[in-house]
Order: sequence, then structure tokens, then C-alpha cells
Amino acid sequence: MYSVKEIFYTLQGEGRQAGRPAVFCRFAGCNLWTGSEARRGSSICDFCDTDFVGVDGTLGGRYSAQKLVQAIVSCWPEGLPGHPLVVLTGGEPMLQVDETLVHELHAAGFEIAIETNGTLPVPASIDWICVSPKGISEIVQTTGHELKLVYPQRQAMPDRFIDFDFQHHYLQPLDKSYIATSSDDDSFVQQTIDYCLQHPQWRLSLQTHKITGIR
Repeated sequence: MYSVKEIFYTLQGEGRQAGRPAVFCRFAGCNLWTGSEARRGSSICDFCDTDFVGVDGTLGGRYSAQKLVQAIVSCWPEGLPGHPLVVLTGGEPMLQVDETLVHELHAAGFEIAIETNGTLPVPASIDWICVSPKGISEIVQTTGHELKLVYPQRQAMPDRFIDFDFQHHYLQPLDKSYIATSSDDDSFVQQTIDYCLQHPQWRLSLQTHKITGIR
């Protein structure tokens, strides 16, 4: 059974595929933070901006592979042209995603993207692999399509990942709302811009869903 926080239809807000319609399937649970605010400061990922605890969100629940695919299919508007996309995210989706689910989603006609912290290996059969490293965590998924790094992270600066094999490299400004700091958002944005200007391998990624107010 898969534990799912929520499933919903929206536009991808970040990274290479920003603006593309997709069904988001957010899995419950993470291996870098429990989701407890009391433990945020002592967690490897102390700046997480996502509620991944429990199964109480839209279409949240515990599913078999077949039932989960049916729920995802139900969110894609009927009759839309183009190839439907599902984004498997979390929390950490690779705590639960397996080849059975990947096969069922492909059989239903979906292109599959995943957003993972990279601490667990990702099936090569997934169509789009986006890795977002966090802090001191050991990254085992060192290949993929997109490396999207929240910046700045003292223990996960860009030069640590320079030899990883990704087609696209993005830096995304740290959202100050979820950390204990006196800095303002603009400083993180400007730091990220400055780094990209000096290191053209990296491109700027903004969280357009927060800017536009979409889910």
C-alpha cells in the first residue's frame, strides 16, 4: 500500500518544466525530517516548505498501485491534448515508489517525473528525474535530467555537485519563511542571481506557484 498525502492537478511551479500542466501525487513521509516543527532545527532538511505528514489532503489515503493510478487518472481533465504528466513528489517519494507503480502509470499513458532528495536510487524507467540535494545527506542518485539545488545551503553548496551527471542545473533561492534567520528573501534571491551570473552552468529557478498563488 502507498501512503499519499494529496493528489491534485496544477501547473509545475519550478525548474525545467515550470508552467507545464501536471497531476501532482505527494507521498507521505520523508527520511530527512519527520515533519514535526519541534524537530525542524535538528533535521538535515530544516527548511522544508511542504506538508507531507499524514494522508488527510485532497484525495489522500492508502492505495494499492491500481487504485492510486485510478485516482491520478481521475485528476487529468478528460479530452486534453498532449501527453499527460504526473509528478511524484513528497516528502520523499522514493520511500514508496517502485517498479509496479511506474509500470501501471506508464500503462495508463502517463509520462512520469519525480522530485527526490537523491538519497535513494530512482528507477531508470522514470521519464524525468529531478534531484534536490539537502544538507549533509549522502546522494546516491548522481545522474538524472535535472539537479535543482536550494541555495544557499552551508553544507550543500553547488561546487559539491559539479561532477554529477545531469542535463540541467538550477539554483532556487531559499525561502526564508521556513528557517530561523534575520535575512530577508531578497538577499537570498540576489545571492542566487549573483552565483548564476558567475557560474553559467547554473540557471535561476523561482517558485512560480508561490508568486502566482496557484497550488
